[in-house]
Amino acid sequence: MEFQGQHILSIDQFDREAVENILRVAEQMAPYTSRQKRSTLLEGATLASLFFEPSTRTRISFASAFNLLGGKVMETVGIDISSLSKGESLFDTAQVVSGYADAVVMRHSEAFSVAEFAAGSRVPVLNGGDGANEHPTQALLDSYTIFSELKRLGKPASKLRVALVGDLKNGRTVHSLSRLLSLFPKMEFTFVAPNALTMPEKIMAICENAGHRISITQDFSSGLQNQDVVYMTRVQEERFDTQEEANLYRGKYRLTQPIYDQYCNPDTIIMHPLPRDSRPEANELSDDLNRNPNLAIFRQSDNGVKIRMALFALVLGVENKLAQYEAPVTWYSNKS
Repeated sequence: MEFQGQHILSIDQFDREAVENILRVAEQMAPYTSRQKRSTLLEGATLASLFFEPSTRTRISFASAFNLLGGKVMETVGIDISSLSKGESLFDTAQVVSGYADAVVMRHSEAFSVAEFAAGSRVPVLNGGDGANEHPTQALLDSYTIFSELKRLGKPASKLRVALVGDLKNGRTVHSLSRLLSLFPKMEFTFVAPNALTMPEKIMAICENAGHRISITQDFSSGLQNQDVVYMTRVQEERFDTQEEANLYRGKYRLTQPIYDQYCNPDTIIMHPLPRDSRPEANELSDDLNRNPNLAIFRQSDNGVKIRMALFALVLGVENKLAQYEAPVTWYSNKS
């Protein structure tokens, strides 16, 4: 895949070679994310960060990634403070914004809205999440995390067993991750969800057509057993028609340390795209897991910066110039 000048909109754009290339470039970003070195690679470049739906990790990590490569970021947060609230089309917004920036990252509540925006953009657009459809950069950082955690544990990446748990109908992160992992051989997927929130048929078909085994269950305890990775998700209450409907499913699946000890292998990796809903009525990933060494959720979040740095370098065509624009860190940092 030729990355330079391309939009990053969907996992469907990638083959396995492209994914492995992104992960390889992401690994080269470790000295900058750990503050061992700094980079001026994108000095003079500007990122337009357009988040029309709430976000913490994705928005800040995209901005951090661009900043760490030496670029500058301008932000718009919320539809109400943009001209979209005045009836401007996504195409027109894209035409305008792409005249001010060298790259754009966008999140929007409507499926396929980022692709609609990209059709009007004159610079690369990266999808930060479009409704219940996809979240491709999250899937990339999730896969990077899985392979990194397996390496940490000294486990092979072959015959990987992954349980995806929770609101699989509305969770764009699990849609993209399932598609991405299907590019790799010998996957076993277990989809754990209430019948009303099960993984969409089209996603399961992608997994099956790629030759992977899938299992579907509502039973949490059986779904946790003999897994390499348990990927928990929250109920996407913002995707439901009413709060009352969402409340029917909140708290249905709760992973705690005692449940982990009873049903999971002692080296099962725990992941979650965050935010985890820690309110008592939900609490899908309990705080008592915070000292579990296999809780990878914060390493997962950190890895988002590496992946997004890699994507910026690739779409701007400078991934092979990293060493030319390195500089020493001139401030104290003890980041590891």
